[in-house]
Amino acid sequence: MTDTAWIDLALVSARPQAMGALLRYFRNLDLAEEAFQEACLRALKTWPKSGPPRDPAAWLIFVGRNSGIDKVRRQARETALPPEEILSDLEDRESELADRLDGSHYRDDILRLLFVCSNPTLPATQQIALALRIVSGLSVRQIARAFLVSEAAMEQRITRAKARVAAAGIPFETPDAADRAERLAAVATMIYLVFNEGYSAMNGPEGVSADLCDEAIRLSRLLLRLFPAEPEIMGLAALLLLQHSRARARFDAHGAIVLLEDQDRRLWNKGMITEALAMIDKAMRHRRPGPYQVQAAIAALHARAERPELTDWEEIDLLYQALERLQPSPVVTLNRAVAVSKREGPEAALALVEPLGERLSGYFYYHGLRGALLKQTGRVGEARIAFDRAIALATNAAEAAYIRMQLDHLAAEPGRPDLVAEKQ
Repeated sequence: MTDTAWIDLALVSARPQAMGALLRYFRNLDLAEEAFQEACLRALKTWPKSGPPRDPAAWLIFVGRNSGIDKVRRQARETALPPEEILSDLEDRESELADRLDGSHYRDDILRLLFVCSNPTLPATQQIALALRIVSGLSVRQIARAFLVSEAAMEQRITRAKARVAAAGIPFETPDAADRAERLAAVATMIYLVFNEGYSAMNGPEGVSADLCDEAIRLSRLLLRLFPAEPEIMGLAALLLLQHSRARARFDAHGAIVLLEDQDRRLWNKGMITEALAMIDKAMRHRRPGPYQVQAAIAALHARAERPELTDWEEIDLLYQALERLQPSPVVTLNRAVAVSKREGPEAALALVEPLGERLSGYFYYHGLRGALLKQTGRVGEARIAFDRAIALATNAAEAAYIRMQLDHLAAEPGRPDLVAEKQ
């Protein structure tokens, strides 16, 4: 680790707690963010000389709070910030503040910060952008690259999101038990959206899209530390770990998609899989199943199969049926159709897929799977139409290239009804 790397790591780790506390104090996202940035600048200046404080988060909260107060005072033409030597000598004050930041206080501050970013008044794209900026601390340039938009456009998106948050009048008081449960579900959804943004845009195991997946996993682990006995958060963290464990195997050397059953399972991240399987086993012992736990259990069956032919498709079908009851969705039924095709053949799977056409007409994976099933049954003309529609809806070059390959070999190869399964 370099001389300053430990400082960067400490700042990243302390950011959610410090930002949450500053937001609670100032009740203004912009002011809280500016105060935190000022505290980080002072840390970069003083920590290399004086060493790390006992509690970096407490130090940053104290310095950031004073910096924010100073800004308000300057605007009112009042007193200035105390000298640097006073700010840097935080022995007693830091200890006092650290003692006041007990576990529940810390949890509520971070939960409040996450909930602000996952406010339902915000479109999903703004929720993700705001969380990546405020909670994770990614630069506007990094977020813009992930969304494939200009920095100016992303800056406007984040600004609009902050304005909506301010206009919504979100309460900053500590949430009660009922509100906390509601907020927890919203936060989990936001983290899942962050992961999917990276997973769907990824065209290789490295780069900004992979960074978004890593960041979502970090946020899920943070949430799990706040709620260690919540089985659905265990399920969420496990699901993200299992999906991301296959990152190195999802694409070949040329960036082409490699379907799940064709992947080199030696490239799967065994550490992530082991961690996720332990979480799932622990979550199941609570006997409070939820959508994330069921999805993680499906992914776990794939991870546990040493070879594709050992995959327990019957159990996967049953789990998808359970997921349909917990969270009815045409996408869930579409994924279940993959398991049905493996057990009963393409005709039975098509019987599930065809009724979904109206609701999933703009969904790439619907047309990709339907084309593969039609291809396997020999309905070449219909398969070609479905594949053409899938290409038009592809969200990245790898998806489009895979469908073009299916079109090129439409008459020569049997169908492969497992395009959707790759997302499991």
